[in-house]
Amino acid sequence: MAKQDYYESLGISRGANADEIKKAYRSQAMKFHPDRNQGDKTAEHKFKEINEAYDILKDDQKRAAYDRYGHAAFENGNAGARGFGGFEFNAGGFADIFEEMFGEFTGRGRGGQARGRGADLRYNMTITLQEAFAGKQNTIRVPGSAACGACQGSGGEKGTQPATCSTCRGAGRVRASQGFFTVERTCHACGGAGKVIEKPCKGCNGAGRVRKEKNLSVNIPAGVEDGTRIRLAGEGEIGVHGAPPGDLYIFLSLAPHPLFKREGAHLHCRVPLPITTASLGGTIEVPGIDGSRVKITVPAGAQNGQHFRLRSKGMSVLRSEARGDLYVELQVETPVNLTKRQQELLREFEAAGKGKSHSPASEGFFAKVREFFEDLKE
Repeated sequence: MAKQDYYESLGISRGANADEIKKAYRSQAMKFHPDRNQGDKTAEHKFKEINEAYDILKDDQKRAAYDRYGHAAFENGNAGARGFGGFEFNAGGFADIFEEMFGEFTGRGRGGQARGRGADLRYNMTITLQEAFAGKQNTIRVPGSAACGACQGSGGEKGTQPATCSTCRGAGRVRASQGFFTVERTCHACGGAGKVIEKPCKGCNGAGRVRKEKNLSVNIPAGVEDGTRIRLAGEGEIGVHGAPPGDLYIFLSLAPHPLFKREGAHLHCRVPLPITTASLGGTIEVPGIDGSRVKITVPAGAQNGQHFRLRSKGMSVLRSEARGDLYVELQVETPVNLTKRQQELLREFEAAGKGKSHSPASEGFFAKVREFFEDLKE
């Protein structure tokens, strides 16, 4: 199924400015938010579409790429190269294409320093449902890089200076003719820096950086959902020869919970119920995600699948004081491993109930079955 145009998703023109994009997103998000459209799969799909569209169009660089290539610009953008320790390095792919196309306009062209920007890192973190509800402060250990102490990040031996690249003559870019077009590309000899190191530092082999781990404190806000992305600017790989560092992206995933199933801000809990309690009524106690205990009065004659809604007992809502609801579903349990006496009592119960209506649903169903077969005889 083809993706809808991002501009059409937000209901804006291609010439819309940043304020118009933000205004359109807020309007659409409020209209199709899952809390306002509970159980509406169409609204849920639309909400995901407008979030995806806004994520691209709010970023000037992503928007420029989308305007030129459409959805194809991002089809392989998250592939990356596998790093170490659960990280991913996203230094190539689409970023290189964008750099060649728009480098002169974004300040990443000649001069080369921005071109050596460090790679972005991805860190996958699994948290519990309780941690997503309450939020948490977590410390992670990041395997990254630091400037080489021997050369102070220059990449060359102490006392030496980088030489001007003879291929691009210090421009960092080279031009090549392809038919009627002239294509400008990053210089392969110097990597866009415009200079080459003739005597590499022995401590870092000319890289200007060495491996070094660091501890980072990550604040996970209450109400985060599965797939939430947290960006730590400047905490990725250090840049080459003094260039800016990349960013660290933390992707959150929620571990399954033994009691609750999450749907947006709401929680669902299935509670097994003895047939005696379902028949005679009684009180049951269910847990809350916040550690509280809630008592529910079960009416006599409760049926399997019956729901109870506990308001504001669900998940926290991100950046809000509101909470979702907790839905409790009764699962009436048929008794097993009966003793002979229990079996006798059930037969007595069945015999005593003949002529009376105790099971309206089953009686109604079999009445329709009888009518069905009678109609076939006619």
